[in-house]
Amino acid sequence: MDEEVFIDTWGWLALGHRKNAHHQQIKTFYQTLQARGAHLYTSDYVIDEVITLLFRREVFEEAVHFMEGIFMAAEQGGLTIERVTSERFTSTWRLRKRFQDKPRISFTDLASMVIMEERGIRQVITEDEHFHHVGMGFQKVPQELRG
Repeated sequence: MDEEVFIDTWGWLALGHRKNAHHQQIKTFYQTLQARGAHLYTSDYVIDEVITLLFRREVFEEAVHFMEGIFMAAEQGGLTIERVTSERFTSTWRLRKRFQDKPRISFTDLASMVIMEERGIRQVITEDEHFHHVGMGFQKVPQELRG
């Protein structure tokens, strides 16, 4: 099976915000994934968060350029932007209730977990520890980000 990696909000922001401490590391890893032909996934909820946060942190033109690059990658087939359908929303709500001991996990991250579980994706570009703490078999990548 081809390599599949989910990109969380943190991953996109590290990639798109040059002042981020992990920018170069994530950029190199992203380029490596592309060179290996890995298929990348994200969600519409993640894209929503990225647009909101990136436009607060970057010059307008650079934020537009970066987002258009994401949309172009999706059009060219190297990235799949998964939609949070009503069924996925319901599954995310169930997951929210299941993890009552983890109130700090965002609904967006829970939706990402639902999509990852559904698609069999285990690797996620994130710095968020809760992808590991939920015990669903997710692994943070690249290796250096693992806690």
